[in-house]
Amino acid sequence: MHRTSPATALVDTFGRVATDLRVSVTDRCNLRCTYCMPAEGLDWLSKPELLTDDEMVRVIDIFTRLGVTQVRFTGGEPLVRRSLVSIVQRVGQLERAPRMALTTNGIGLDRLAQPLKDAGLHRVNVSLDTVSPERFAEITRRDRFHDVERGLKAAADAGLAPVKVNAVAQPGDDPADLLQWCLERGYALRFIEQMPLDAGHQWTPGKVASREDLLAALRRRFRLTEVPARGSAPAELFHVDGGPETVGIIASVTAPFCGACDRVRLTADGQVRNCLFAREEGDLRTPLRDGASDDELADLIRATMWRKAAGHGIGTPEFVQPDRPMSSIGG
Repeated sequence: MHRTSPATALVDTFGRVATDLRVSVTDRCNLRCTYCMPAEGLDWLSKPELLTDDEMVRVIDIFTRLGVTQVRFTGGEPLVRRSLVSIVQRVGQLERAPRMALTTNGIGLDRLAQPLKDAGLHRVNVSLDTVSPERFAEITRRDRFHDVERGLKAAADAGLAPVKVNAVAQPGDDPADLLQWCLERGYALRFIEQMPLDAGHQWTPGKVASREDLLAALRRRFRLTEVPARGSAPAELFHVDGGPETVGIIASVTAPFCGACDRVRLTADGQVRNCLFAREEGDLRTPLRDGASDDELADLIRATMWRKAAGHGIGTPEFVQPDRPMSSIGG
C-alpha cells in the first residue's frame, strides 16, 4: 500500500486534502441540454489545445503520487473521445493505480460498457433527468432517450456496479417518477441541484429545484429515512421505504458541503481547478510541453490546491460565475 506523506499531499490552507481527481477528457458533447449549452453548441477546443493521451496519463500519474486514490473521467461527454478505453487501461496500469469511475450521458455506452470494464473501470454514473422520452428530447434537444436506456442496461450487465443515475432536478417535474423507474431497475439515483455553470450565464436561484423541494415531492410517494455518516461524499443519502435502496440529493446550492471537499479537477486542455467554481486555474499544459519535470509539475499542482477558497460563495454578493461552462470544466 502506497502512503502519501503530509509534505506531498494535496492540502489547502483550510486543512482539506484532495484525493478525488475529476478528469475531463473532452469539452465536446452529443447532447444540447438547455441548462448547459445553446442549441448550436459551443466553440470546441481544437485538437492541439487538448492534452494528448500520453500527457493526460502522465499528469494523472503525478496526481496519484500526490495522494489521489480515485479518478473520475468526465466531459463534455467522455465517450466521444475515441481513445477513452485506452486511457482507462493505461491509468489502471499505473504503479499507484486509482479506482476509476466515469460520468457519461450514456449514449454509446451500450457498445463501450464491457470494453471499459475490461480496461479496468470500476463504476459509472449516467446522467438522466427524466424517464419521459418526450421530456428528454425537450431537455436535451435530442431524441436519444432509448440510447441512454440501452447504455444503462449494458453498464449493469458489464458489472459496473453500482450503476448510478445523476439527475439535474428540474422545477415542475415529478422526481418520484424517476426514482420509481430507477428502483425497478436497480439503479442508484442521485438528484443534483442545478448550478450556475451554464454557457449563457442565465442561471438564477429561482431555477433551482432545491433539496427541500425534492424531499417534499419524493415524500408524497415514498418514506425516506436519512442515512448517517456522509463523510466527504457530495450526496446526502436517504433509505427509500426502509431500504436497502437509497436516493441521494447533492444540494450544492442550498446546502453546500465545501468544508468536506476532497476533489480537484483537470480540464481537457490541461488546467488544474481546485474548485468547480474557481476563478483561477493552474496551467500544466504549457510547462508540460516546455519540458517541465514531474517534480516541477507536482509543485504547480500543490500550489494551485493551496490557494483553494473556503467555499464557492453561491448566494453571496461576492460570487461571480466562472467563465467556463460545465461542459468545459468537467463535472
